[in-house]
Amino acid sequence: MKSLIWLIGEILCIIAIIDIIKKPISLVGKIISIVLLLITNVIGLVVYYLYAKDHLTEWFK
Repeated sequence: MKSLIWLIGEILCIIAIIDIIKKPISLVGKIISIVLLLITNVIGLVVYYLYAKDHLTEWFK
């Protein structure tokens, strides 16, 4: 069960990284976003999907 939860988290993280790469923001903004997402793990995924996904282009124009 624990490995299944880990696998789902990894898949969601990869999807979030691909989504960040596709966004029309600067390279520095992409790098900062990806590093923060990887460092913060589950909390970063929750924050990204619930709030930051819609606001990322405003923050890093």
